[in-house]
Amino acid sequence: MEAGLELAIAISVPTLAVLIGILVNNSRFNDLNGRIQDLDKRIDELRQEMDRRFEAMEKVFTQRLLRVEQVLDARLTNIEHHLSLR
Repeated sequence: MEAGLELAIAISVPTLAVLIGILVNNSRFNDLNGRIQDLDKRIDELRQEMDRRFEAMEKVFTQRLLRVEQVLDARLTNIEHHLSLR
């Protein structure tokens, strides 16, 4: 009977250790998956923020470019006016 008990212990202890290891690894994979999802969310938030900033800069750039165009147009009109008087 003692041999049967030794055999049962010899088989069950490593099997139990492997099962515990599998459960611990599974838990760690779930934690890692959660962190990856949090990172994905943060990346999406940063992407949206960058898009917002680029759109704001594009507006400013367009406004300034329009102003430069208006100034150049006014100067050209002034030059044309002075040339037509001669």
